[in-house]
Amino acid sequence: MAELVEMQLARIIITEISDQQVLYLSEVDGDRMFPILVGLFEATRIDQRIKGDVPPRPMTHDLIKNLIHQLGAEPVDIIINSLHEHTYYAMIRLQKDEKIIEVDARPSDAIALAMHYDPPLPIFVEEDVLQEVS
Repeated sequence: MAELVEMQLARIIITEISDQQVLYLSEVDGDRMFPILVGLFEATRIDQRIKGDVPPRPMTHDLIKNLIHQLGAEPVDIIINSLHEHTYYAMIRLQKDEKIIEVDARPSDAIALAMHYDPPLPIFVEEDVLQEVS
C-alpha cells in the first residue's frame, strides 16, 4: 500500500447558489490542504453531525453505521486512494475478526460516515494523490 497521510476535515462550505459544496481536508502533521467537491446532502449531513444535530430517525449514513455494527465489523479508517479525471475515489476499511475488508466509496460518503463516530474515524489520503493535487 502507498504511503498514507493523515488528514482532518478543516472546513465545509455550503452554499445554496451551487449544487456543489466544498470540503477542505488539511494535513494533520503538515500544512497541505485540498478541496473536495461534494453534493448538498452529504455536506449538510456532515455539517449537522459536527454540530451534534442527530435526526430522530436514521439517515443513510446512520443506516450504514448500523449495518456495520450489526454485521459484527468495526470501522478502521477511510482512505482517499485515487484521483482520475477530476474525480476522487475512496475506501472504507472495516475489520471483522482478523480480516480487513475494503469497501469502495465516494469520498463524500466515506467522510460523512467517519463523522458519525465519536471520535471521528481517521481520514487518510495516499501521498500520490496529495502530490497530484498540490
